[in-house]
Amino acid sequence: MRRKRTTEDRVLDSLNYVALALIGLCTFYPFYYILILSFNQGTDTAFGGIYLWPRAFTLDNYTYIFNDGKWSSAFVVTLARTVVGAGLTVLFTCLVAYGLSQKGLLFSRFYFIFFIVAMNFSGGLITYYVLLKGLGLLNTFGVYVIPSMLNLFFLMVAISFFREIPAEIGESARIDGAKELQIFFTIILPVSLPLIATMALFMGAGQWNSWLDSAYFVQNDDLRTMSYRMIQIINQSMIPTDNASGQYAAMRQVTGFSVQVTAMVISVAPIVCVYPFLQKYFVKGIMLGSVKG
Repeated sequence: MRRKRTTEDRVLDSLNYVALALIGLCTFYPFYYILILSFNQGTDTAFGGIYLWPRAFTLDNYTYIFNDGKWSSAFVVTLARTVVGAGLTVLFTCLVAYGLSQKGLLFSRFYFIFFIVAMNFSGGLITYYVLLKGLGLLNTFGVYVIPSMLNLFFLMVAISFFREIPAEIGESARIDGAKELQIFFTIILPVSLPLIATMALFMGAGQWNSWLDSAYFVQNDDLRTMSYRMIQIINQSMIPTDNASGQYAAMRQVTGFSVQVTAMVISVAPIVCVYPFLQKYFVKGIMLGSVKG
């Protein structure tokens, strides 16, 4: 039977709701504030006093960014690296994890020690740069997706996940004459949607937001990403001067700060839109992948 709620229960619940509301407000409002500033005239924003909605509504900030050829190119590059990079990472990480999850694998202990050491230690930025140069990846699109094709953290999660799948499923398929790749693509992956969605969300967000590789390993301006462009704008002065003054001359209501906040909205919006559709898989994937070590 349901226990009768006491006055103390109601008071405690009310305090919890108030605390959660305050935490939610503190978390949500900064994003909302940036959003309304992106729809406000840049020159008007400089006067301050905007809190709940745009005071001088305009789409000039978005028009400025999407009419700029550099931003359009950066958007295409970022979208391509997100889709291709996340897809390749999920595919190859799951392939390696599936192999390592098999019982009786020769030298499996060595492989695990090797990956654990690699996950905790690195050669540093200079060594990484020399390696990329030796592989011919500098100043190419491949530098965005090839180095991240194997994610060691999710490799361990995927190994744990695959070990929870009953071995009898694969054994019955082998008896029917199925090869290992057939088993992997037709049986293992379809039942691993929570894991795949979790990996795709993390890898996609990482690829979308990454800018260090674009800054250090790419010189071709056509291969710059949106995050790199946003960092460029953020590093500019709040008041355009010299070369920056002509940058916003075509649209006088656009300022450096208004472009900054608009770039932030454009960078965050795709992740915010995709996350609700993957949330249920995300939670389930994390829980299932952490049951066994």
